[in-house]
Amino acid sequence: MDARMSMTETGRRQGLMARPVPRAESEAAPSVVPTTVFDINDVSVYYGGFRAIRDVSLDISKNQITAMIGPSGCGKSTMLRCFNRMNDLIDIARVEGSLRYHGVDLYGKGVDAVEVRRRIGMVFQKPNPFPKSIYDNVAFGPRVAGVKGALDDVVEESLRRAALWDEVKDRLKQSAYGLSGGQQQRLCIARALAVSPEVILMDEPCSALDPIATAKIEDLMAEIKRDYTIIIVTHNMQQAARVSDMTAFFTAEVNEQSDTRTGILVEYDRTDKIFQDPADRRTEDYVSGRFG
Repeated sequence: MDARMSMTETGRRQGLMARPVPRAESEAAPSVVPTTVFDINDVSVYYGGFRAIRDVSLDISKNQITAMIGPSGCGKSTMLRCFNRMNDLIDIARVEGSLRYHGVDLYGKGVDAVEVRRRIGMVFQKPNPFPKSIYDNVAFGPRVAGVKGALDDVVEESLRRAALWDEVKDRLKQSAYGLSGGQQQRLCIARALAVSPEVILMDEPCSALDPIATAKIEDLMAEIKRDYTIIIVTHNMQQAARVSDMTAFFTAEVNEQSDTRTGILVEYDRTDKIFQDPADRRTEDYVSGRFG
């Protein structure tokens, strides 16, 4: 059973305040022209009176991997959390500007933040499985969403999509803590996929993993981008060059008087362009290792 869900453009506009409609079996093939999923204009993020990110504008296209790179403290993770309103969980945080998802203002009145996070899933830097069995980790989201039947199918399909099924199919009732770090991270990806998102956000998903586990996650990203849009924050420039279609380079402006750093988007382009022929000297200095 394919438990994934989709929407028409009208459904997308309505669905953030309602439940999604099932994907039609006869859904048309994607257009050759990339579909814009996120349209971001002049987005700034504040923590109290401190501006962490200033005036970020970019578009994110469907079925592509977009990498965000830049030195520590330049606001990459803060920007990533804007896409599914995770910054809402910080009392002093506020977002200004326009961040539209299929034309819907994600921060508009009446938009359900919980539904936003169902459609726009997130995988964190360190694997964070629940203290439950492998099966119950994957089934958790669908159960909360009210799915009652065919959970076995949802769990199997999600684990297959996360390239983990063959490794865990004989121990689904065992604790997720018994998995290796790389397997736990793929389990977290399976858990995110189980609630039928369209977008997967990844905040340095390989930083705590060894090279073999990292390669498996990168292979997995390349595989699932056929069905999902992926945005990844990474400090590993080689990883960005390997896996992404588009790359956004951020840096930080330092205010010496207040000893604060504000993140800005320097350049956003095709990954090959960013790494081989960047338009901004700051980008060239960073990707060539002159700073950062």
